[in-house]
Amino acid sequence: METREKGGLDLDKLRAAVDAGVIDTVLIAMTDMQGRLQGKRLTATHFLDEVVEHDAEGCNYLLAVDVEMNTVEGFAMSSWERGYGDFVFKPDMDTLRRVPWQEGTAMVTCDLVWEDGSPVVASPRQILKRQLERLSERGLEAFVGTELEFLVFRDSYEEAWRKGYKDLEPANYYNVDYSLLGTARVEPLLRRIRNSMSDAGLAVEDAKGECNFGQHEINFKFDRALATADGHSIYKNGAKEIAAQEGCAISFMPKFDDREGNSCHIHLSLRGEDGNAVFADDHGFSETFEHFLAGQLACLREFTMFFAPNINSYKRYAKGSFAPTAIAWGRDNRTCSLRVVGHGPSLRVENRLAGGDVNPYLAIAAMISAGLHGIENELSLEDELDGNAYESDKPHVPTSLGQARELFAGSEAAREAFGEEVVDHYLNAARVEIEAFEAAVTDWERYRTFERL
Repeated sequence: METREKGGLDLDKLRAAVDAGVIDTVLIAMTDMQGRLQGKRLTATHFLDEVVEHDAEGCNYLLAVDVEMNTVEGFAMSSWERGYGDFVFKPDMDTLRRVPWQEGTAMVTCDLVWEDGSPVVASPRQILKRQLERLSERGLEAFVGTELEFLVFRDSYEEAWRKGYKDLEPANYYNVDYSLLGTARVEPLLRRIRNSMSDAGLAVEDAKGECNFGQHEINFKFDRALATADGHSIYKNGAKEIAAQEGCAISFMPKFDDREGNSCHIHLSLRGEDGNAVFADDHGFSETFEHFLAGQLACLREFTMFFAPNINSYKRYAKGSFAPTAIAWGRDNRTCSLRVVGHGPSLRVENRLAGGDVNPYLAIAAMISAGLHGIENELSLEDELDGNAYESDKPHVPTSLGQARELFAGSEAAREAFGEEVVDHYLNAARVEIEAFEAAVTDWERYRTFERL
């Protein structure tokens, strides 16, 4: 792929760039439970001299903290009792790339393994890789594209913090969905993000406005599932860094206000060992696709926690909001949770459940495991929903993290696909978020209670 060659590096190119004084820093990065990049900034010489051969270490609490980086109880892999030791950052050299928005910097994405070389199975990248292995055992490979929406504010992140995230200035004051005039207001920022991502080896397709004030979207070419998840995490982190450099703030919060929330639509298709798409045949849907799609429907409620991992995630699911409320599928029907689009080699399923806070590794892993559940059990596909899914009698999307957690806890399909260790790890993460929220006093409570009750 031309863009990947443009931004990609191998060790020989990196050594040459270091010798020439062009690169002096290498980021080693992993993606945590919350979907954030975590890691270290290494001198490039140390990376080449030591880490390439011997890897690096990091505290295993990185997969056992909440959003605030507080140590919390209940994780089997990491605790005070276990001493909060290290796991190993093992660089995947195929992901080595330039970071154009940081001077003299390169980055490599890492897998997490224990000292004996065994995988840290609850790490998001390893969870996805395990599901990709299951696909590969059937001679199949997943190709994925993610569409990630965000809000742009003229305030810096520090100004937004000081304002208590109130009275922020959006980049646009009206709906700029598909508007070329409205999106021109913020084009300098969006152009810099697009070009920077292209220079980092991501294949950018387009940018467009969205419905909420200051809401936009940048889309990338689909790719193999692991590469898409890696790129998604790098882009999300990089877009925030670039916005901060420009004195602005970008938020991927699923539901910032009472207008449209930030979604992350996930498109997925499968190919066989010969590289040909397997979802379509001469008569339309292949048997593989029907089983795969039926698996999505069968598992969607139980796996919702991997698509909507936070308290705020569930505020998106409202009638007429372009966020789904019904577990249903339809052809090019944006009222359904599962939208089937394309034809022939481009036939694919779009999952519309995820929001801007989604961890791409976990969501893609959930889609693959649900599809394999359908294929292995030869599930029959129900009739498509024709019409307005918001007004249908189909099963409802879970309405809270607590409800989604209960469904995930009781899911035999989840335990079979991911294993007990993974399921218990993420159930604990959800428990931590729920208990933190239940202990918080909100502005809503103050406004309703301070004087009148």
